[in-house]
Amino acid sequence: MAKTKTVYVCTECGQDSPKWIGRCPGCGQWNTMKELTVAPSKASDSITQSLHVLTGMERHAPKPVLLSTVKAEKEPRYLTSDAELDRVLGGGLVPGSLTLLGGEPGIGKSTLLLQTALRMQGRKLLYVSGEESERQIKLRADRIALHANDLLLLCETRLEQVFAHIKNTCPDVVIIDSIQTMALESVDASPGAVTQIRECAAMLLKFAKESGVPVILVGHITKEGTIAGPKVLEHIVDTVLQFEGDRHNMYRILRSIKNRFGSTAELGIYEMRGDGLHPVDNPSELLLTQGGAQLSGIAIAAAIEGIRPFLIETQALVSTAAYGTPQRSATGFDLRRLNMLLAVLEKRVGFKLAQKDVFLNIAGGLRVTDPAIDLSVIAAILSSNVDTAIEHNICMAGEVGLSGEIRPVSRIGQRISEAAKLGFSSILIPEGNLKGLEIKNASIEIIPVNRVEAALRSLFG
Repeated sequence: MAKTKTVYVCTECGQDSPKWIGRCPGCGQWNTMKELTVAPSKASDSITQSLHVLTGMERHAPKPVLLSTVKAEKEPRYLTSDAELDRVLGGGLVPGSLTLLGGEPGIGKSTLLLQTALRMQGRKLLYVSGEESERQIKLRADRIALHANDLLLLCETRLEQVFAHIKNTCPDVVIIDSIQTMALESVDASPGAVTQIRECAAMLLKFAKESGVPVILVGHITKEGTIAGPKVLEHIVDTVLQFEGDRHNMYRILRSIKNRFGSTAELGIYEMRGDGLHPVDNPSELLLTQGGAQLSGIAIAAAIEGIRPFLIETQALVSTAAYGTPQRSATGFDLRRLNMLLAVLEKRVGFKLAQKDVFLNIAGGLRVTDPAIDLSVIAAILSSNVDTAIEHNICMAGEVGLSGEIRPVSRIGQRISEAAKLGFSSILIPEGNLKGLEIKNASIEIIPVNRVEAALRSLFG
């Protein structure tokens, strides 16, 4: 009879070791090796066999096929009746897909999935909760004022029993809240352990692929902000969604970290109210300061995330360094890129910021990776440095190069249209974007610039 053995697996990269070591040889992280009990192959076969018995699916051995004979048809999708979620998913739920939703405790993961399940008309959904009782979920459903007769509720932590109920109910979509509470009785480990998470996720993946039923998992996150459990969990699933935001703030951001069926550049914005999460149709109005007061250190950037253009407020504060070493801090922006832009200002433009603290913040809690906001970052820093406000009806878009040039950016027409729609009178764009751009009948003044010095002269005179 085969014996079980113990190995140590890195939760970050999946590297295994026969004994515990402080630093992972694969990724170099410290204290990430967790104990894992490896069951014999017969136990794995029995688990797989029990899956087919519980769900009633026939077991077919895969056979090699010619690539030329495979039909590449467009995948049908299940619409969730939530425009923000559908866009982040790439157009809806793909049958047979496995989706993982992560986020901080209390951020609204269960609320988002419950209201999505209640709004999906014409689909039978099974909501499996291992953390809350039926009464708690009913109270949440009453609070968000949504009711549906097709939603099936199951409070269970044993995955074998979950598959048995799936066989009896035949749902169209399965929601597991959460994967850390699920456990297989045939696996000798407590719920939430590396072994249980890996085996439960593998079972759910096999079920989703063989039955064509999309499965959505909720995942806990660690204090570092990463999804708890082995890194294998993120490799197994088809889509990884991250639900971000401050629990004490009303706005939430849904972004895709991994998506096999769509783009990872999409962004969804929600507003948390007493009756649930509401999609924000126009994020530009949300991300801009309301009021007529002009303040220094603020510049408006025309950014694009995915297919959505929006205007975002870049805030900067420059002050004399109180200590020997000046501080550099950035929230929502890459700190290394901020240091690069400060070096460009120092070398190419002549502004001395080496002995000053620089703090940068992207309003609204967003994390922006679009290089087109480089120009607004520089403008906000210099505005705070000279304590001169930029006109509130001017926005800008442009990538800054190491030699101080303003490089062209993509989809400039959408950025200009968004600025004109929100009532801005002028927009600074790279001179290289003028080629092929129709500006004769534009309702907004377009100011082309090719160097950082020219942009600063246009803003500050």
